[in-house]
Amino acid sequence: MSVTISDSYTISDFIPERIIRPRRGLIGIDFKELWIYRELFWFLAWRDILVLYKQTAIGIAWAVFQPVVTMVVFTLIFGNLAKLPSNNASYAVMTFAALLPWQFFSNAITKSSNSLISSQNLITKVYFPRIILPASATISGAVDFMISFVVLIGIMVWCKAPFRLSMFLLPLFFLFAFFAAFGAGLWLGALNVKYRDVNYVVTFLVRLGMYISPVGFISSVIPQRWRFVYSLNPMVGVIDGFRWCILGEQFKPYWPGFWASFTMVLMILVTGICFFRSTEKNFADVI
Repeated sequence: MSVTISDSYTISDFIPERIIRPRRGLIGIDFKELWIYRELFWFLAWRDILVLYKQTAIGIAWAVFQPVVTMVVFTLIFGNLAKLPSNNASYAVMTFAALLPWQFFSNAITKSSNSLISSQNLITKVYFPRIILPASATISGAVDFMISFVVLIGIMVWCKAPFRLSMFLLPLFFLFAFFAAFGAGLWLGALNVKYRDVNYVVTFLVRLGMYISPVGFISSVIPQRWRFVYSLNPMVGVIDGFRWCILGEQFKPYWPGFWASFTMVLMILVTGICFFRSTEKNFADVI
């Protein structure tokens, strides 16, 4: 038996139509859909890791070289010349403990702010949850973080700094840093689609942020009347938390300021998700 199809029909009449609509709600993230695209997420994150040091002379050794050189410079300038306090801790360990989250944060927002532009061919041709791009760019920075953490262990052994049980709390503060970087990356990535000036703004903010965050010094040098305002910088709470976990009670955070930093991180994350979701429908047209 043969089946004939009238000329009045087209192939589209036999293919079910699928309409993609934005998800309703304050944040509007479809976690079920993200789970379906989980393999794409890991593929993009692995791609970012592979191309990070591609065709470089020393390769992944840059993940060690950059923070170590920065630590040496800060120790010489702030510790030996400026004689800033270190609460009787090794200035090298104190500085490197702050460089761990700061390096992750700065690298993550730099990558995630450019993640949409660098994947514009993918955005204009294939549908997938766009939030995967800044998320994968952010998580790829965890590799450098882990390498630097191993270096920190070596520095602590060299400087005879004691290991503490509080170091097991470091994953919580890393999550704190991840949310800060992810939220900022969502804002900057979405803005970068329309305003390419964002690349220059990110470079400026990263350079400035290292010096206005307590990386080369401890936050207690800030006058008490300004501590709370200073702690509105979301990285203040992260860095103080890292130092507290690694170096002990003499670096106990200024708790009102810590919760202010934590609140700022949540605000950046939630507003970043909302802004990203409200603008992503136009990415393919604008990019």
